Amino acid sequence: MSYILTTNNLTKVFHGKEVISQVNMNVKKGEIYGFLGPNGAGKTTIMKMMTNLIKPTSGEIEIFGEKLTDTSYEVLKRMGTIIEYPIFYEKLTAGENLDLHCEYMGYHDKKAIQHALDLVGLKDINDKPVKDFSLGMKQRLGIARAIITKPDLLILDEPINGLDPIGIKELRDLFKMLCKEYGITILISSHILGEIEQMADTIGVISNGKLIEEVSMENINGQHTEYIEIAVDNIKKAVFILENNLGIANFKVIEDGFIRIYDSSITQLDISKAFILNDVSVESISKKTSSLEDYFLKLINGGAIHA
Repeated sequence: MSYILTTNNLTKVFHGKEVISQVNMNVKKGEIYGFLGPNGAGKTTIMKMMTNLIKPTSGEIEIFGEKLTDTSYEVLKRMGTIIEYPIFYEKLTAGENLDLHCEYMGYHDKKAIQHALDLVGLKDINDKPVKDFSLGMKQRLGIARAIITKPDLLILDEPINGLDPIGIKELRDLFKMLCKEYGITILISSHILGEIEQMADTIGVISNGKLIEEVSMENINGQHTEYIEIAVDNIKKAVFILENNLGIANFKVIEDGFIRIYDSSITQLDISKAFILNDVSVESISKKTSSLEDYFLKLINGGAIHA
């Protein structure tokens, strides 16, 4: 197995508190690795250590087969990054900002500037200073800056913040294209689980500074199960009917008046009929398939799903 980035017992202590605890990540060459976790779980801290913005307290990071050190300049040249909110020279245009970036990166292909802007959908902005950009436009420019030197590894911290649904889809397609056609490995964090589900090959889930799961999306998809989700006005009575009238034990009550029924032998019609005959109002009923969100919430909540 060829790994482009690994961490070995990566640990960070701030003010006497261990915020990252012995994290072992393995990012394969040529894949999109989705990095998931609640706010404050440690995703950004780990990405900052991977890009030499902060130093680990203990443990090691290996990128392109080399241990990351204070003098890993050539390693960093092969990476593109967005960590937290991208910062620019606000009075300059997008092209001028990218030109400066290429200068200090030692990258002198001037045609790459317009190509990068085209890839992220920034057009007709030649004379517009960055200070007049929307949040979404700045996010796009940050991605353009991260990819302009055609890096081998992209590390992207919440890169689709501030984008509308159309923009999110455009960048999702862009990341998949960069991975497939350009061979760029991408480590991406996001709180939009549905987006990660549609692009990631592997996910790592972090909670309270600890990596609690690293698994391929193929394995997660193999665990997907169908269920019937029903919303009712009286949960207690509905549970009684499921257990005593229909003989169903394989179900889960979740918040906001929903019940998920995992018994494949029962139909939506049978359930609705039993509830209606027993004066339980059915507000909605549908067949669904468990998702990455369900899997994530189970991990974070220790096995309990909360809607």
